[in-house]
Amino acid sequence: MNKLAKYIILSAVVALIGFLLWYFSNIVAYILISAVLSLVGKPLVDILCRIKIRGWSPSKALAASVSLVALWAVFILFFRIMIPLVVSQANELSSVNVTQMVENFSEPIERFESIMHEYLPASAQAFSVKAFIIDKVSSFFNVAMLTNFFSSTANILISIVIAAFSVSFITFFFLKDENLFYEGVLILFPERYESNIRHALSSINKLLMRYFIGIFIQSLAIMTLNTIGLTIVGVRFETAVVMGLLAGVLNVLPYVGPLMGTMLGTLIGIATNLQLDFSSQLLPLTIYMVAVFLTVQLLDNIVFQPLIFSNSVNAHPLEIFIVLLIAGSVGGILGMLLAIPGYTVIRVFGKEFFNNFRVVKKLTQKI
Repeated sequence: MNKLAKYIILSAVVALIGFLLWYFSNIVAYILISAVLSLVGKPLVDILCRIKIRGWSPSKALAASVSLVALWAVFILFFRIMIPLVVSQANELSSVNVTQMVENFSEPIERFESIMHEYLPASAQAFSVKAFIIDKVSSFFNVAMLTNFFSSTANILISIVIAAFSVSFITFFFLKDENLFYEGVLILFPERYESNIRHALSSINKLLMRYFIGIFIQSLAIMTLNTIGLTIVGVRFETAVVMGLLAGVLNVLPYVGPLMGTMLGTLIGIATNLQLDFSSQLLPLTIYMVAVFLTVQLLDNIVFQPLIFSNSVNAHPLEIFIVLLIAGSVGGILGMLLAIPGYTVIRVFGKEFFNNFRVVKKLTQKI
C-alpha cells in the first residue's frame, strides 16, 4: 500500500472518529465529566484504601462508593445552601427600579458624557451614556429569561436525572478501576505506541488532578474572602454570599472572569442598596465593594493563580497567558475554559512523540 493510500485511510478514520464524537457529544460529555470527577475523587479513594483496621481494609469498590457519595454530598450541600439565597436575591433584583439606580449616579455619568462628547464627531453627539447604561442594566436585571427557563421544568428535570445517573455510574467505575479510562483511550492507538500512551496518560492524570483540585480550592477561597470582605464593609450577609458565589464561579474564566465578577457583583450590591443616600452612603459603599473585589483579585493574582496555573501544569505564566489569548480568540469563553487542560494534554503527547523537535523539547522540559 503506497503512502497516499495510507494517508487517505488515516484521514477517513480521523474524520469518522470526529463525526462519531460530534454525533454522540452528550455521551462524550458524560465520560469527560466523569473523568474529571474521578480525578477529584481519586485522592479520597487512595486514602480509604490505605486504612487498615485489624488487618481489614476497604475494597476498591467500597472506597469508590464512599468517594462518590462524598462528591454528591458536597454538591447537594452546596446547592442546598446556595439555591435559596440565589432565588431570594433574584426575586429582590426583579423589583429593582433601574432608572432610579442610574439616576443615583447621574452626576458622574453626566460629567463623563460631557467629556466624551468633546471627542465625538458631530454625528454621534446624540449618543446618551445614561440611556445606554439603562438599556444594558435593564437587560441584566430582566428575569423574563428565568421565567422561560423554569417553564420547561419537566424536560430539564428529566435531562438532569439522566445526566446525574449516567455521570454517577461512569464515575464509580472510573474510581473503582483507574485504568478503565486508560484502556478505553489505548484501543484508539496502534499497539506499538502502547507504552508511550500509558506514560502520557499517567502524566496527564497527575497534572490535571492537581489542576482541577486547585481550581476548586481557588474558587472556594475567592468566594469565602469576597463574602467576608463584603460583609465587613456593610453588605447584607445573604447578598454578600451571592456576590461572592458569582465572583468565585466566574473566576474560573481566566482574566476576563474576575472583571465580569467585579462588575456584576457591584451592580447587585448597588441594586440592593438603593434606599441609601447616594453621596454619604451608597457611593462610599460602592467604592468599598470595588475595593474588596480588587483586593481579593490581587491576592488571587499573586498567590492562587501562580500556584494553580503555573505549578499545577508546570508551564510558564507567560506561556499560559498566550495560550489563553489564542483559545479565547478561537473558541471564546468555552475555549478559555478548555485551554489549560487541552494545552496540558497536547504538551504531554508532544513530549512523548515529538520530543526531537527543539520547540517541543523547550516547552515540555518541566513535565
